Amino acid sequence: MPDVRLTSSQGKWILFTTVLGSSMALLDSTVVNVALPRIGRDLDADLAVLQWTVNAYLLTLAGLILLGGSLGDHYGRRKVFVVGVVWFAAASLLCGLAPNAAVLIAARALQGVGGALLTPGSLALIQASFHAEDRGRAVGLWSGFGGIGAAVGPFLGGWLVDGPGWRWVFWLNVPLALVCVPVALRHVPESSRTRTGDGRVVGVGSVGEVGGARGKRRADGGFDALGAFLGALALALVTYALIEAASGSPAVVAGAAVAGGAAGVAFVAVERRSPDPMLPLDIFASRQFTSVNLVTLCVYAAFGGFFFLCAVQLQVVVGWSALGAGTALLPTTVLMLLLSARSGELAERIGPRIPLTAGPLLCAAGMLLMLRVGPGASYAGDVLPGVLVLGVGMVALVAPLTATVLASVDVSRAGIASGVNNAAARAAGLVAVAALPLLTGMGPEAYRSATAFDDAFRKAMVLCAGVLTLGAVIAFTTVRRPPPDCRRPECRTHGSVLAPPLEGERARKRLS
Repeated sequence: MPDVRLTSSQGKWILFTTVLGSSMALLDSTVVNVALPRIGRDLDADLAVLQWTVNAYLLTLAGLILLGGSLGDHYGRRKVFVVGVVWFAAASLLCGLAPNAAVLIAARALQGVGGALLTPGSLALIQASFHAEDRGRAVGLWSGFGGIGAAVGPFLGGWLVDGPGWRWVFWLNVPLALVCVPVALRHVPESSRTRTGDGRVVGVGSVGEVGGARGKRRADGGFDALGAFLGALALALVTYALIEAASGSPAVVAGAAVAGGAAGVAFVAVERRSPDPMLPLDIFASRQFTSVNLVTLCVYAAFGGFFFLCAVQLQVVVGWSALGAGTALLPTTVLMLLLSARSGELAERIGPRIPLTAGPLLCAAGMLLMLRVGPGASYAGDVLPGVLVLGVGMVALVAPLTATVLASVDVSRAGIASGVNNAAARAAGLVAVAALPLLTGMGPEAYRSATAFDDAFRKAMVLCAGVLTLGAVIAFTTVRRPPPDCRRPECRTHGSVLAPPLEGERARKRLS
């Protein structure tokens, strides 16, 4: 059994290295949006390249994060975490060195693979290493410090873009990895989960379900690699069809869309027949779980589209620097860091239905307030009101959403429920970034024209507000109060604006 205490020297080193590793991915998810206009100008790229710069990363991350935890269970959680950190850093170095758009997009896809290994691996290490009495506090500290990293991201990214250049947004990960890897190898104990001859699963800290996989390998030692491949392929083809629909060949676009649909059908068929699927479909037998994931798709599609477009709007249309644009969005993350734990406590008292209804509606109102952001906009009078209302809405919904996901399934499946919810949020953001330019009529050069981009941005905010309202309606009509004895989230503080927090398999029941 794990016995490292949080107050010990080793415990502090474990917390430090896992926070540092997960912060690499959190930083990257927030800084890149701020750098997009400069990347486009320097590489002489059109809007589709900017979309792929974001989506190539989201594609591999969303497609493979469901598999990440099980790899650590089999090969060793520290080993897979270190591989993820090194992989992520190497891909980041390649992103910074990219001579053209094609290399940048390929490197971003490789970054997503590293992120799929290190993101669930960092939490798995904490839960596999710490003594049971310290585990909850360690997870809380990991979540809180990771949120601070997400908050620093836009500010730091803007400063780097305006200063040494956008390539340093990616190179920043390299020194972080150079610190993280030696500390992990020296101070973090290895742990894994193995299957004995009689089929029993044994090992320290069985947390494979963090990544959404079942946390145990099949008896033959294999993994659901085919399911992971088909899921990622379906997302890739659908994304390609949406991005290329505006300017690509109709036959190619239609072919990609049909192939994407076929890959999705094949994915479902494989998961249905697999003895140990990456995504066990029977988990959707819970109506509450299905409903909350529909809400997740709505809200994180809107968030993904908003944060992709807003940083560009503030630079291209309003005329602010990258630092100004990044700093402008900081209040959303700060509010989540300060108030997410209290929001979760409130939802425990009154139930999740009201927060999951009011939260999306507040976010929708915040996005409609962003319609005031145009040429000559001021921060205090035009940008800040929308950002604050959006932040309050995110505070209201994110913690209750996670708690309801965990409470909607059996305690033993809490980890996989969280993994599915996290992957669904990332996939929703992926599709939104691909679809919104098409739906709003953005041309390939729209981001170079303040007038054209401003017109599309306004249409996009209305669409995002509509999707959020749909999420509120789904929550109001389908979400019910969980049973009195159910899984309680360990990640009480959360700062990421692009995905809900990951939760592990450890069961802590709430008695109220």
